[in-house]
Amino acid sequence: MIGMITKMLSTPRTVIPVRELSELAAASDVEDLGSKLDQRIRRIFKGSLAIREVDAGSTNAEEEELKALTNAYYDIERFGVHFVASPRHADMLMVTGPITKNMAKALKETYEATPAPKIIVAVGDGAIDGSLFKDAYGVVGGTGAVIPVDYGIPGDPPSPKMIIAALIHILDDIEHKRKAA
Repeated sequence: MIGMITKMLSTPRTVIPVRELSELAAASDVEDLGSKLDQRIRRIFKGSLAIREVDAGSTNAEEEELKALTNAYYDIERFGVHFVASPRHADMLMVTGPITKNMAKALKETYEATPAPKIIVAVGDGAIDGSLFKDAYGVVGGTGAVIPVDYGIPGDPPSPKMIIAALIHILDDIEHKRKAA
């Protein structure tokens, strides 16, 4: 019973369904996805979404996909998404990789330095639940084992288009929750 409660508390509240992301990513080109993302960012954040990425022990695959978002093909900055160096300037934390014992404290401090309201996203299977590393000696588990997680983007790693589709899903969910409140 305690193990089940720990598992419930340590996983993201919303792991975005792979099928939903795949369908949105496959049905849209980058311009269309970017336009949808830009519209939501303008409505919710009044212009730009600042993201702080934290590598908490990944294989670097997720970071390469996040880095690809800033290349000339995706150029996500034109749609209002900016990666920032300081958590103090971030609207959203994107955490990658299973959380290693050596990074748990740094992740918690980054979380605490991020201003409220915080949007915490576990990017990739490792960040969601530890994936194949979850039982390794130096791994604490998924992101939820250290900080509260709002959303999880599945994949090993998720592609840039899947990440953009997930951001659209996340912003739609945030907007829906604000209207309901």
